[in-house]
Amino acid sequence: MEFLVRQSNRMPVTPEGRELRERLVIAERARAKELREAGTLLRLWRVPGTRDSIGLYCAPDATVLHDVLASLPMFAWMEITVEPLATHPQEQTPRP
Repeated sequence: MEFLVRQSNRMPVTPEGRELRERLVIAERARAKELREAGTLLRLWRVPGTRDSIGLYCAPDATVLHDVLASLPMFAWMEITVEPLATHPQEQTPRP
């Protein structure tokens, strides 16, 4: 099943948190690479002018997706919305 996931990073940007943030960004990229290789993270876009992103994920169900999202290093600072996706009837029609 595919899910559209909107993520907003709400981690405060402070001088004291700079080092932690840098470590988490590296860990987040490594985890995203693992999810891509596993076929769970299909696409990822950033929203210009924000620290937000939109991802297309594939998981057997919402519970598995939740576990995947909770495994992200920045999960504690993220505001996440998930939209389950269903195939539109026009997409089921063979294309010429």
